Amino acid sequence: MSPATRSVLGRGLAVLGTFAPDRPEQTLAAIAQASGLPSATAYRLVAELVGWGALEKVGRGRYRVGMRLWEVGSLAPVARGLRDAALPVLQELCAVTGHPVHLVVLDGEHALFLERLAGHAPLALRSQVGKRLPLHASGPGKVLLAHAPAEVLDAVLATGLPRVASGTITDPARLAAALAEIRRTGSCLSREEMTDGAASVAAPVVGPSGEVLAGISVVVPSDTENLTLLVPAVRMAAGAISRALH
Repeated sequence: MSPATRSVLGRGLAVLGTFAPDRPEQTLAAIAQASGLPSATAYRLVAELVGWGALEKVGRGRYRVGMRLWEVGSLAPVARGLRDAALPVLQELCAVTGHPVHLVVLDGEHALFLERLAGHAPLALRSQVGKRLPLHASGPGKVLLAHAPAEVLDAVLATGLPRVASGTITDPARLAAALAEIRRTGSCLSREEMTDGAASVAAPVVGPSGEVLAGISVVVPSDTENLTLLVPAVRMAAGAISRALH
């Protein structure tokens, strides 16, 4: 939809949509350019969003997402209930393994990271809370993709399987085999698919109706020899979260 035909709400959402994990703060000029809105329109909308609390102004004419928007977003029932149920289990899993853990949900054709706990072992990871990453290129993402409707897989394949790291699966046949193995075993082992130097073990979180609601994972250095040793702990944690949701 062209900027001229957007509603006022659509233009406001376009402004908010310019913010991303790699663009947490922006100037007014950057917002106008990214949203495709005239500078005067962007200025007026930004001022209204600041007044409401969706955005806040920081030093040197830059803007960032405000706490009011975070407060509203935190009321989303699925994300809030899932995170509340998962957090104590994830904290225990992180403490036991000493490694970063993730909670990830399906968001369209992407993996959306709802939670990340850092652990004791420093690893340079791409994941951030609120960040969307390709489904095919991570352990929990592939867990979600393995149990997603066929149209989601079709859409992912239609857009291609870009290489994110040295071990990313880019061949549709290999991806299909990997997804079948996830469904067979109930877990996913990945090496250097999202980040070089990192490997993960992931498992699904199942809702009351038997649907897969999320994926959790533990991330370890890629030179960890036997990833299967972590499978029982990750599957037990996923099961505990699943039971808490029933």
